[in-house]
Amino acid sequence: MKQPTAAYPDALLRALMTAPGDTTADLRRAIETRAGLLSGRRPGPTSYPDLPATVAAYVEKVALHAYRVTDADIDGLREAGYSEDAVFEITLSAALGAGLARLERGMAALRGTG
Repeated sequence: MKQPTAAYPDALLRALMTAPGDTTADLRRAIETRAGLLSGRRPGPTSYPDLPATVAAYVEKVALHAYRVTDADIDGLREAGYSEDAVFEITLSAALGAGLARLERGMAALRGTG
């Protein structure tokens, strides 16, 4: 029997990737993918998606060292032209990608397939 909470990550990911926002769905998808790969998701047929340098550096920091994110990092995104809402969407996409990758790895380890 499937646990009721099993659908939550998929629903959250679907909502984030399809909702209108200040960033494009393609950018949010690329951020989620890159953060997931950085956080241990097994690579699929595609490599790391291309991201603007400022975004790529920020995504790496969120995915690997979120506790190190500072106001200067946020200011860097704003100076690159991203709105407050866009920064939020970028952060959420990166955090979700990293978190889901870790969940996938943990579940694989519990099943003995990781």
